[in-house]
Amino acid sequence: MTQAVFKKTMAVAAAAVLLATAACESKSPSEDTGAAGPSAASGDPIVVGSTLSLSGAFAATGAIHKIAGELFVERLNDSGGLLGRPVRWVVRDDESDQAKVSTLYEQLITQDRVDLIIGPYATPNILSAMAVAARHRYTMPQHTAVIAPLLTYECQFPAWSIGPTPNEFVPNQLFEATAGLPTPPKRIAILTNQNGSTDFVSYGSGDNKTGAVSITKQKGLDLVLEVRYPPTTTDWAPIAARVRDARPDLVINNGLGVDPVNLLQAMAQLGYKPPMMFSLFPAPGPPLGLGATAEGLLSVSIFEPNKPTLDKLGGDAATIVGEFKARAETAKLPYTVFETQAASSWNAWEILVAGVTAAGGTDQAGMCDALHQNGAQTTFSGKLTFDPAQNNFWPTTQTIKQIQDGDWVTVWPQDRAAGTLRGPA
Repeated sequence: MTQAVFKKTMAVAAAAVLLATAACESKSPSEDTGAAGPSAASGDPIVVGSTLSLSGAFAATGAIHKIAGELFVERLNDSGGLLGRPVRWVVRDDESDQAKVSTLYEQLITQDRVDLIIGPYATPNILSAMAVAARHRYTMPQHTAVIAPLLTYECQFPAWSIGPTPNEFVPNQLFEATAGLPTPPKRIAILTNQNGSTDFVSYGSGDNKTGAVSITKQKGLDLVLEVRYPPTTTDWAPIAARVRDARPDLVINNGLGVDPVNLLQAMAQLGYKPPMMFSLFPAPGPPLGLGATAEGLLSVSIFEPNKPTLDKLGGDAATIVGEFKARAETAKLPYTVFETQAASSWNAWEILVAGVTAAGGTDQAGMCDALHQNGAQTTFSGKLTFDPAQNNFWPTTQTIKQIQDGDWVTVWPQDRAAGTLRGPA
């Protein structure tokens, strides 16, 4: 999206960012100084309410969404605000606790009477927030939940899509990518975190039991190891030993967070590194800290700020990436690159703005209908369309990335790649 389109979409005003945590609210510097954009806003602010995991297990990723949201709201206000009014964001700490999410969204809607809501981070938290939104008929853009069959509320709008059947799309995309290597992998090990989304990609759910395990077999590949481990796993040595002994060509770790880091370190302690490894939803920074141990690791992405990608997007994309990096460095985040998590957060905010702009106000039903009819234009994922029959999951733009020479590089599909997929050294 160009800067001109961004400003037109944002409408008319300037003003404030309000940031809050569980028990209190704190103002961002832009609100404290009263800084105004090119034309001052008037009237009461439009208040957006949400939670984020600012503490607890998901805090490292929650911090990314916090910085992305703050930057978006500031740019929104600097571009004229929304419908001629300033925008204020109230965000409370859900402490990475699914139970707290429900209570906090209930308070935001019934006690604080926020005008708009936006979803939290992490699939379990999003499902809890969605239940509250559905009860009160609020429109809710959400950042990262991808288990389409569970996201049945017609007014939730995903900002990251792996299509309506990610349990089929992800393994098929991975096998499609590796099939073009000089020696495609034939011996496959699948290690699955029993968390909802990761287990779903390995095994499916409900009426659709297709997943990475069944697709591996359908393709005539040799499934040499299959492990399901609890999210609370702390001793990775036994799993690492089983992988080493199975001698796979490709390890598929449908895990999240630092799972691949723990696995790679445990295998390295045994003097072993698999020829190739894929991890589904890793925290992006920690694997890079492993150096050569993680070289060649594969994962999924909806955006990586590789130069060819930024050159193709043009417009404001490079500026946003740079501004985010500066803020992330100031906040001392361990990984300061604007990538998948930040891009999905940006998408969610653009979906929210598109709904309000098209509806001409904050009427929840009007916003929901407008998004179904018009979709949303986004900076990093292009035009999104929302079909209620597909639970609003738009045609996926997901890619595969690989650590190459110490950085994440988009390698598949070829028409969106910034580099070439590398096989085993």
